[in-house]
Amino acid sequence: MRREPPQKALDYAPLAFPAAMLILFFVVPFATMIAVSFFQRNPAGFYSPAFVLDNYARFISPFFAGVLGFSLMLAIAVAVVCVVIGLPFTYLLARMSRKAQVLWLVVLLSILSLSEVIIGFAWSTLFSRTAGITNLLVMIGLMEKPVALMPNFGAVLTGMAYQALPYTVLVLYPALVRLDPTLTEAARTLGASPIRAFFTVVVPALRNTILATLIMVFIFALGSYLLPQILGRPQHWTLSVLITDQAIYQSNMPFAAAMAVFLVLVTLGMVALTLFVGRKGETA
Repeated sequence: MRREPPQKALDYAPLAFPAAMLILFFVVPFATMIAVSFFQRNPAGFYSPAFVLDNYARFISPFFAGVLGFSLMLAIAVAVVCVVIGLPFTYLLARMSRKAQVLWLVVLLSILSLSEVIIGFAWSTLFSRTAGITNLLVMIGLMEKPVALMPNFGAVLTGMAYQALPYTVLVLYPALVRLDPTLTEAARTLGASPIRAFFTVVVPALRNTILATLIMVFIFALGSYLLPQILGRPQHWTLSVLITDQAIYQSNMPFAAAMAVFLVLVTLGMVALTLFVGRKGETA
């Protein structure tokens, strides 16, 4: 059944409300942010309309370039960890009984109901010296005395991966449920072990879904704000933390807008890549 293209202006009426919402809540704020990013900051802490490139030139400085590089590296690390853990977990979940699947999905959805603040302080308690998991290791004789496992990069990575893992599973789950189980059964019949069948059959069949999941988790982790502050040191702060610091505490709104513009452009680029991968998967 072929869908006819719109013939008159009235046919576009259903798109009026979504277009108005998109313009009002995205185009206008983003255009304002772009304009402010070129403004000039006054010594008094305010800013005046101008067209200067100093705010973008500050990205070249070693400090801000380091923060940018760390933010991208951390987001990539979180995405890789979530997919490495989430893919085999979701594969096993899809092979469970329907009752077990529902139970696990309810658990994952309950994790999604937790705010970033609760997740951050829960992990900070688990990583603390007084009430952390190292006290359990001392009780069973694996350690002599409890130690603090934070603040460090590992704590930040763990907290962010915990927060993003339910999204990873929920994205991978529909594709793995639809995967024909006879493919792995045929590989097992030909002599492949379960692990080899997983890597030679399941992973190649879901490469587009895996890539799209990596991009989605990367975008999610790139905007993390509270967890790097709670679980890490200042050198573990992401670009989102720096944007808030420049906008609120340093009163440098133009530079904060420039960093926010860059962050939004990276996010939009990743979304476009996800759509491209999805269309390529449909035509393949």
